[in-house]
Amino acid sequence: MAEETQKKIILSGIQPTGVFTLGNYLGAVKGWKDLQDEYLCYYFIADLHSMTIHIDPQKRRAQTRQAFALLLACGIDPDKSLVFVQSHNKAHAEMGWIMDCCSQFGELSRMTQFKDKSQKHPDNINAGLFTYPALMAGDILLYQADYVPVGADQTQHLEFTRDVATRFNHTYGEIFKLPEGYYPKAGARVMSLQDPTSKMSKSDPNPKATISILDDPKVIMNKFKSAVTDSEAEVAFREGKDGINNLMTIYSAVTKKTMDEITAEFAGKGYGDFKKAVGEAVCEELRPVRENFDRLMNDRAYLDEQMKKGAERATYIANKTLTKAKKRVGLLLES
Repeated sequence: MAEETQKKIILSGIQPTGVFTLGNYLGAVKGWKDLQDEYLCYYFIADLHSMTIHIDPQKRRAQTRQAFALLLACGIDPDKSLVFVQSHNKAHAEMGWIMDCCSQFGELSRMTQFKDKSQKHPDNINAGLFTYPALMAGDILLYQADYVPVGADQTQHLEFTRDVATRFNHTYGEIFKLPEGYYPKAGARVMSLQDPTSKMSKSDPNPKATISILDDPKVIMNKFKSAVTDSEAEVAFREGKDGINNLMTIYSAVTKKTMDEITAEFAGKGYGDFKKAVGEAVCEELRPVRENFDRLMNDRAYLDEQMKKGAERATYIANKTLTKAKKRVGLLLES
């Protein structure tokens, strides 16, 4: 335990809005597994954040369970990492309100994701959509996280978290650690198989554009066969070859081969051979994930046990910070 206290804390959450894509897996989740020995890793299913979008309640519950199982299936070890469901720890909602009251209307209104999501869901521009960066700040600050894995679209939220924490510390006394961004060295940026200028997304209306990590191998192979390329018939990574660049990025992330090694491997071969090789490599990479997921989903008792353990540990850790925050703002604590 003494050794653990010296490790830095990394915290990350993922919304239960569907099965991870190959992009989610190669860009983030696969790397999470490798962090467990170096850091104290806290991973949670952000089901409270998912409420900004209307989802059938039964579907939300099912997706939350699936997302929890998927994290374990992808190699997150609950004996090494803290894995839990956000709503199972009431401290998140309490800290979220405290952060709401430390957030300025103007800074929330400047959040680009609020603007983007408001355009996508004009019939449901709810208050949660506007204030969820404050809830996200609470998520991070509750656990005194040292690092938060961030992509380009999340940097603004991390800066917001640091600003709110600084404001709280200045107003009420310093209790929050200011988190820093963690930028993975080898996270692959995976693009759509049908529009390689756009990021692969689970919300893409074209089913051929996205690989789900639970897709059947035959489905995966067919999607790669139909992937957009170009007319040059040369496997080489360079500007103007977005489709091939994307496939090479995927192949490199799975096989650990460099772009030069991939170019040499497929010199004189057609795109058909290359697509087949990429598909086969991805199928083999995802095979243990699918097998582990099926096993876990068939063992409800085990999943429930791990969720309960995770919730209890998360609550214990978070309540230390929450109690300090409540004292500092002048809330009367229960006797």
